[in-house]
Amino acid sequence: MRALVTGASGFIGARLLPALQAAGWEVRAYVHRTPLAPASGVFSFSGDILDEGALAAAMAGADAVFHLAAAVGSAVTDHRAFHAVNVEGTRAVLRAARAARIGRVVHFSSIGVLGAVGDNDTADEDYPPVPRTPYDRTKLAAEEAAREAAAAGLDVVILRPGWVYGPGDRRTFKFFRAVCRRRAALIAGARGRQTPVYIDDLVSGVLLAAARGRPGAVYHLAGDEVLDAAEMTRLAAEACGVAPPRLRLPLALARPAAGILEKAFALAGREAPFNRGKLAFFTDSKAMSSQRAQTELGFAPQKDFRAGVRQAIAWYRENGWL
Repeated sequence: MRALVTGASGFIGARLLPALQAAGWEVRAYVHRTPLAPASGVFSFSGDILDEGALAAAMAGADAVFHLAAAVGSAVTDHRAFHAVNVEGTRAVLRAARAARIGRVVHFSSIGVLGAVGDNDTADEDYPPVPRTPYDRTKLAAEEAAREAAAAGLDVVILRPGWVYGPGDRRTFKFFRAVCRRRAALIAGARGRQTPVYIDDLVSGVLLAAARGRPGAVYHLAGDEVLDAAEMTRLAAEACGVAPPRLRLPLALARPAAGILEKAFALAGREAPFNRGKLAFFTDSKAMSSQRAQTELGFAPQKDFRAGVRQAIAWYRENGWL
């Protein structure tokens, strides 16, 4: 079996490549601006996600496509990029997959498509989506494109990961670094509920979805714990060997500060150290159920957050990040 992974130089993609190889796949990688780290046996294609000619060349002879390429979160300051990459790029991948007669497309979406889950809710795949940010709205539009392709006969499975973390992740590292250096604050009570998933557990679920997922189905892939941001911060501090943050920042101050910083840094084309996306971690619940994946795919996450965050922080220290 031969697989193509788009967005292969990202955190999840880079961990998926060796897992596919270990499972017996011949692996190709499709990258854009970030070159792929040297990896034995992985042939790398370079191209824009909108370049259907380059996509066709990369997909020739492939059996499956894992589509992870995306314009991600608050690192993007031009909102038009979200639509171009996340929506039009997904449509280009789906068209190329249909033309190449790909046997299965595994499309990576985001739990953010649901918006803020109710405080007392744990969302399954049928929970009504109400995306709040430009990124989340384009990820929902990409999901809709994937569903349309599935209805037209393409074998597509849609995945929504939980709060992904683990050794080598730069996105969650920013949170862990702030906690370890005692520069973190609990904002608005830190009541936002998350469903963390360790990277190895997520990748295991991805392989199961590729092998067993129902065409056209959506699957949530997350750990078994629902933790609020305060508890996640406490467990991160425990793993760092420091006291949990004492500083409390009310929402009335945090919200305008996030907006001002976001706009100021956007003028320089940079991501703000604190913005509305980071604020949402503390305020917006993303509690999700992976019961469908457990029942239909055999998904069984192994690592709880206490063990996973200890392993991640140990890696950051061993590799000089902390």
